[in-house]
Amino acid sequence: MPDLLEKIIDHMFAAFTFDLGRYLIAAGLISLIIWRARKWSEARRIQTRRAGFKDYKREVLSSLRTVLVFGLTTISTVLMVEAGWISIPEGPINWPILIIQLLAMIVAHDAYFYWMHRGLHLKAMFRFSHLHHHKSRTPTPWAAYSFSSFEAMSEAAFVPAYLLMASVLGAPTYGFAIFLFLAHMILRNAIGHAGVEFFPAGWTRGPLNWITTTTHHDLHHSEGNTNFGLYFTWWDRMMGTEHPHYEERFNAVAKPIRAPVSVAANASIASLSMLIIVTSPFIAG
Repeated sequence: MPDLLEKIIDHMFAAFTFDLGRYLIAAGLISLIIWRARKWSEARRIQTRRAGFKDYKREVLSSLRTVLVFGLTTISTVLMVEAGWISIPEGPINWPILIIQLLAMIVAHDAYFYWMHRGLHLKAMFRFSHLHHHKSRTPTPWAAYSFSSFEAMSEAAFVPAYLLMASVLGAPTYGFAIFLFLAHMILRNAIGHAGVEFFPAGWTRGPLNWITTTTHHDLHHSEGNTNFGLYFTWWDRMMGTEHPHYEERFNAVAKPIRAPVSVAANASIASLSMLIIVTSPFIAG
């Protein structure tokens, strides 16, 4: 029992520092790009409204609470590992298998998020579970973790549930695959709440148009009853919940920008765009 308690304490400390770190890095990076490339970002701003100081304060403070809830919720992972229900492979990594595991987690999480998100929008659930997140009518990158405690718990439940299912099916997931999944999740989350369109013009007419853009999620915050998907548009299209003017709204802000920006800003934008484009085919699964 003392060993288990020590593992739980170690997990709480590691979970808190890791989740806080990835939140600060992702939200900070996206905010820095928006600020540094002001001409570019202003031309691609999705809403005319702007978040105020109270919005930033609420988003950051509730995100700190979310980090704590994530740590508490995922104690279940420690307990299931100790019970032998969840296995984390050790030793050399089989890279093709790791890529498959990463894709499987991303696709499964997208499905989980869509239906969980639809559930949180039910009248019986919305006010006490999801209203807090929608107080960010004009979201910022700092809204990425701005959840009520119940929603934070629902979000965090995916990883232990997925790892348990994978272990039961005889396909335990590498720790590094979990790390990459979590890094991808927070980066896409921060981009989705950026309030500035990061994806290139023509994206919704291209071969990767099933990958959600910033406008896709921004429309969910500004209007509320469409675009429930996280990474992909698949579920929204299948279930008829995609905003009818999504492509039109995207095209209005994702136009080519020729205004000169600094070399540093160009490098930041190019690096992020390259990351999105390079990783997108792997996300497909």
